[in-house]
Amino acid sequence: MNKIGFIGAGNMGLPMIIGAARVFGTEPILFTNKREERKEYVHQKTGVAYTEDNKSLAEACKYIVLAVKPQFFGDVYKDIKESLNSDHIIISIAAGITIDSIKQALGESIRVVRAMPNTPALVGEGMSALCFSKDEYSTVEKELINLFFQSFGKFEIFDENLMNSVVCASGSSPAYVYMFIEALADSAVKYGIPRDKAYKLTAQAVLGAAKMVLETGEHPGKLKDQVCSPGGTTIAAVEALEEYGFRNAVMKATDACYEKSVSLNK
Repeated sequence: MNKIGFIGAGNMGLPMIIGAARVFGTEPILFTNKREERKEYVHQKTGVAYTEDNKSLAEACKYIVLAVKPQFFGDVYKDIKESLNSDHIIISIAAGITIDSIKQALGESIRVVRAMPNTPALVGEGMSALCFSKDEYSTVEKELINLFFQSFGKFEIFDENLMNSVVCASGSSPAYVYMFIEALADSAVKYGIPRDKAYKLTAQAVLGAAKMVLETGEHPGKLKDQVCSPGGTTIAAVEALEEYGFRNAVMKATDACYEKSVSLNK
């Protein structure tokens, strides 16, 4: 297979490298990173080789994953543009950066996959959204891209006009879930549960509830109702959540996330 190269090996790049190495082996994978100490750390952790700069990576790899923050895309474009041709496939994981803007920067013949993964990829439970530029992709190329994203979780394909919405639904939302787990654990500690056990109780509850939604196919509201016994503890807690605007807070967070995602391409 043609090599997969990663420009950036940070909080999102590293989990993807680990997943890809697990499925494809280390030989077909390369990465690079601005910080030398990070290169050494990732190499020691994964066994994947690195290149000295972005240009040499682009020359060595067919599939190039742009795993850097949007504000660094301009510098990356300058480094790799002259090394690209129509055989390359760029995979961008940056929020808000459109396929058209990447093509304008790198050339209309460059094929682009816009993706939005999330950090649970580190434990093989990532959720990614993909959209493809309106170019020709061979069956082998599509199968490899699909297998790549399956290497660290699951994926769904969307029209590009929904990608900013995906950032809200799965790209940024693990942060909100961590905040919920932390707050719930703090409340358990307040009532005497040791902190390590509080985190385990609350995190497993979130994991189990998520699996219930995914594996039963039931509406989340119905599953919530099944926990709420008449006159019981759970419905009292649900009432308090409604009183203090739990749903509204989540929706307002989503609005802020969406607006920021849209603004990143301006």
